[in-house]
Amino acid sequence: MSPFLYRTLRPLLFRLDAERAHNLVFGGLQFAERMVAQRPLSASSHPALTQRVWNIDFPNPVGLAAGFDKDARAPHVWPLLGFGFAELGTITAQAQPGNPPPRLFRLPADRALINRLGFNNAGADVVAQRLAQSCRGAHPAIPVGINIGKSRVTPLDRAAEDYVYSFRRLVPFADYVVINVSSPNTPGLRDLQAEEHLSQLLTVLVRENLAWAQQQQRPPRPLLIKVAPDLSDEALASIVAVARAGGAAGLVATNTTIRRDGLTTRIDETGGLSGAPLRERATAVVRTLYGLAGSALPIIGVGGVFSADDAYAKIRAGASLVQLYTGMIYEGPRVAHRIARGLVDLLARDGFTHVREAVGTGT
Repeated sequence: MSPFLYRTLRPLLFRLDAERAHNLVFGGLQFAERMVAQRPLSASSHPALTQRVWNIDFPNPVGLAAGFDKDARAPHVWPLLGFGFAELGTITAQAQPGNPPPRLFRLPADRALINRLGFNNAGADVVAQRLAQSCRGAHPAIPVGINIGKSRVTPLDRAAEDYVYSFRRLVPFADYVVINVSSPNTPGLRDLQAEEHLSQLLTVLVRENLAWAQQQQRPPRPLLIKVAPDLSDEALASIVAVARAGGAAGLVATNTTIRRDGLTTRIDETGGLSGAPLRERATAVVRTLYGLAGSALPIIGVGGVFSADDAYAKIRAGASLVQLYTGMIYEGPRVAHRIARGLVDLLARDGFTHVREAVGTGT
């Protein structure tokens, strides 16, 4: 779909409730999924953009963020839209409906969303069965991450076993696994970012990962930690220390924010804010994390990515890869294609022959 056509259709979509519009669009994506699942399409690529991170080959560094395909209903369709990888979920051990609607709100004047969906998903068992069926013919043409979170009804002191259950069910379909401890929409979840909780959780999941790898005679899957943008530098340093000591492979920065600084829209809705207002803070967190960990913990930068310039800023801040969700809502389904093409031009402008050369050059 051309940018012009999407700009024509967007006002019609924006007249609908945000979640209803999402479900309508997703119905079309599921139709496309059925068309391409048995014959996965090649991903958009360029020699300057291909990377090997965590021993995974990424055709380009622009990925779909978790939250758009919560139930892994369209794992093969994302290369069609230009994405170089896709992260599915967040998926929990137990099926849960999430928070009552309305729970997704557009802020067009701010190019933002507020969501308090609350990890609505069909649960690890159902999603695993769905992926087993959909990937039976062929694995998606791009790397697939699986994002796992804590079931709402599970108390914090039993969080580890909840994550382990989801990991066991879903790891066979994942190129990497993200430990989501930073959503603001599950009560108490962000407490798992504290050093004691995070260290325990990571230890258990690393042990489970190694056991799975040994049993299957396959390499263990990279484990990434997704962090909140609302943490202090001290808290970020603690997460980096735990991640390095505990065997994490990388970081996702960032989740949505609970802050409302500088919004034009007057809105009194709880939930996580994403989109353009999060851009600078998310990039600052990427820069801080890269300064603390360097290349030891590759970073996926996410938050406010609408253009090649936005993606490039995160790469220069220290991100090896970037993700978007809200940017697609406002810029249309071809935005990943446009960002990838734009990155090639920006790299050439600055004298870089490959994207990896630009990582961290702006710190």
